[in-house]
Amino acid sequence: MSFMFNPYPYDDPRAINHIHLNEEIKKTFTRNSMQTADKVASAINDMISKGKSCIVGIDGYISAPFEQFSGLVSLRLAQLFDVKATVLNTEEVWLDSDALHEQLLPYLPEDREEDPVLLYGRLYDKDYQSLMSKEKKEQILRQLKDFKKNGHGALIFYGNAALMDSFREYCDLKLFIDMTQKRTILNIRNGSCGNLGEKGRMAINLMLRRSYYVDFEIAMAHRGKLIRNNLIDYYITGDHPDGMQLLPLAKMKELFEVMVSYPLRCRPVYLEGVWGGFYVKKLRNLPKEMKNCAWVFDLIPMEVSIVADLADMQLEFPFYCFVQTIGEALMGSKAHKKFGGYFPIRFNYDDTFHSSGNMSIQVHPDGEFVKENNGELGRQDESYYMVVTGQQAKTYCGFKENADVEEFIEKAKRAEKYGEGFDHDAYVASVPSKPGMQFLIPAGTIHASGRNQLILEIGSLTIGSYTYKMYDYMRKDLEGNLRPIHTYYGDKVLRRDFKEDYVKQNFIQEPRVIRNDGFTETIVGEHDLIYFSLRNVIFADRYTDETTDRFHVLTLVDGEKCLIRSLTDPDKFFKQEYLDMVIIPAGFGPYEVINEGVGLVTMHKTLLKDGFENE
Repeated sequence: MSFMFNPYPYDDPRAINHIHLNEEIKKTFTRNSMQTADKVASAINDMISKGKSCIVGIDGYISAPFEQFSGLVSLRLAQLFDVKATVLNTEEVWLDSDALHEQLLPYLPEDREEDPVLLYGRLYDKDYQSLMSKEKKEQILRQLKDFKKNGHGALIFYGNAALMDSFREYCDLKLFIDMTQKRTILNIRNGSCGNLGEKGRMAINLMLRRSYYVDFEIAMAHRGKLIRNNLIDYYITGDHPDGMQLLPLAKMKELFEVMVSYPLRCRPVYLEGVWGGFYVKKLRNLPKEMKNCAWVFDLIPMEVSIVADLADMQLEFPFYCFVQTIGEALMGSKAHKKFGGYFPIRFNYDDTFHSSGNMSIQVHPDGEFVKENNGELGRQDESYYMVVTGQQAKTYCGFKENADVEEFIEKAKRAEKYGEGFDHDAYVASVPSKPGMQFLIPAGTIHASGRNQLILEIGSLTIGSYTYKMYDYMRKDLEGNLRPIHTYYGDKVLRRDFKEDYVKQNFIQEPRVIRNDGFTETIVGEHDLIYFSLRNVIFADRYTDETTDRFHVLTLVDGEKCLIRSLTDPDKFFKQEYLDMVIIPAGFGPYEVINEGVGLVTMHKTLLKDGFENE
């Protein structure tokens, strides 16, 4: 799943990557906002000294601290170089609220019969310019042209879209302030940021829906274009307004090229939930103030970040920015082409261990439905791997053989409309959960994780989150509101034929041994409907493997700690601990995994299937 509506404000200090980088490259990076402002001010002054003026374009991701940073640069220009700065921003360039609403209505429909809480929409397929007033845009262009011709000193032009094509040609120095997705969501929730062009604030769920389907989509595409085409001079990390770090774009790309030669772990995002458990909370020593931990977004590509630890400094980037910049080396050429530059698999933990209940009974849509209704790239398939199970743990998957599916749907709709509960166990099949079991959940399969277990959820590429809850036990969320149900959409995508016998024969498979050479590698889940392969590698001492234009993701699901190390360059390694998810980049080549704990290791391994590019 994705759509990170309410992340917990916690930065996991362990989730970092120790990277050895040339000292000369490191010297080009700044360490805090004052150093960054001084470096920008110095660059501006150098340009002014060669002419009579300088226009600085400062663009960025949604919620970037434009005003604060522009003010600091202006201050340092005056203090260090006696240069006066004029400021101009993009805040007034957008269409007014009514025109924006009309423009976006096809992407953010308001049918509460189909979508009771207005959660879903369609990915916006236009750019920043489509949300701008033509007259206001022309006015800004006139101001830029006039300053270019007649101005003196510096003009600091800042805000979202400040470096779009028609503005960028007037900018002498070009900066991009980036933000991690977690910090952006927290900024929206705390009121420090709103939607593009909106003067007021909508309900938070509507603001976030608009953000995911429109604002974030435009901003990510814009960032990717600027970086790939070398259209900026400097990249700036913006999560911490007092700790903003500057990287010359060319040096940032050099850093990424070094990073992608290592095994890598992303920084997770942790989320509370009504059914949240306590296994990960205790294991990773999460803040005691957390009510529970329902979801662990360990590797949800659009939501997580990645941290480079350079011994004397750390740099944090949105993982999707990393993918946009170095994706082909990370994923492999075939995957990069097949999935349009998106990282094609998502990973998270669902924790109901010692929780108060099950996850909702739910279903996900197939590719045709998602493309037609949401403008997405493909179907939403999932899988559950049982990592830890407690007593009475079970997993729901498929309908019972004798279930009247239409009766189930009718009761689910009555529960949604009238609040009438019913016995879901009479319709939805369940299987006792045991560690090591792999469930495949192709689109259309009715399913849920039961209480008292920790599952590793692995799914196909979807930018958004299309979880249609069919039944949620008349349960309220953490704010005391009845949790929304989506029977309208669920009814349309539900596979009535995925019943108990079929599920047991096709979606809960017996492991098949494919290698046995001092370790045992088994396929625990593969199916024609799913484009990735799920495997286990069991070993006592050491296991070897190789990436050949396909990335691997290794999760230590049983064991204490392992060393993942390149066989051609042993200095490229990652020290993996229990439940860490580690990406082995496509170009990493031959590698070894060494058990540094006691007992047997079980490593869950995910990779794209043979021939995935032809499906």
